[in-house]
Amino acid sequence: MKKIFIALIVLVGVSVFIFVLLSVFTFAVAQTPNHGKNINIVYIGNSITQGVQLGGAEYAPPAIASGILSEYKGIASVDFYNNGVSGKTTFDHMPGTQYFKRTIENADGFYGNNNSQLVFSIMIGTNDSAASGPNGAPVAKEVYIINLITIIDSLFSRYPEALVVLHHPIWYSPNTYNTSKYLQEGLDRMQSYIPAIDRLAREYRKKGFDVYVGDSKAHKYFEKNYKELMIHENGQEGIFFLHPNREGAAKLAGFWADGIYRALRKAGVI
Repeated sequence: MKKIFIALIVLVGVSVFIFVLLSVFTFAVAQTPNHGKNINIVYIGNSITQGVQLGGAEYAPPAIASGILSEYKGIASVDFYNNGVSGKTTFDHMPGTQYFKRTIENADGFYGNNNSQLVFSIMIGTNDSAASGPNGAPVAKEVYIINLITIIDSLFSRYPEALVVLHHPIWYSPNTYNTSKYLQEGLDRMQSYIPAIDRLAREYRKKGFDVYVGDSKAHKYFEKNYKELMIHENGQEGIFFLHPNREGAAKLAGFWADGIYRALRKAGVI
């Protein structure tokens, strides 16, 4: 009987010890801070952002870039909305348009979430640069920049703590001519946008706004590797190269993820 009593005391003691240990562990876990920032991204763009001809939204650059970013140090999670729409220009994403309203509706759902940062990732300019076809085309460099300013200012007026990342538009072949006419004239025009984008980002930062150039490498990368990374499309001037294929979309997503991550670090978000 005495041995049984002693055994019960030991058993109760062990149980109490385990209970206390688990309680301390649970408390410690509960008190451990959530390391990393929750990043919410609205991607604004055209068919390249949309991911046309790829066979599913999961193959589009925004989905892949967001997945890559979620693995980076300092980021707890990434949520996103893809507002890339085929054939659209800066005019189509201006305040008051249905596509700007889509941006706002989704950004409203993201903005102000606990421990979160709202990011607008913008790559647009391909359709603006066309000689004819898309809304407003051809869009001169000066008008293109004014349109970007209008879009960005409207975003900051509603989301002052947001971060804007401007990616350089990627290369397309100088014989590009589908239902819209691009050709060498369009390519030259689009390439004139690039230094203007860089200057615009610098000017915003001088005024205290978080606007950064994200990707600046993909343009030349696709120019060198277009046969492997872009869809071979039949056009009015022969086979042309405008849209990334699945492999190309994944490469572009990697460039975007790196660019957004650099911007987040420069802004002190992470």
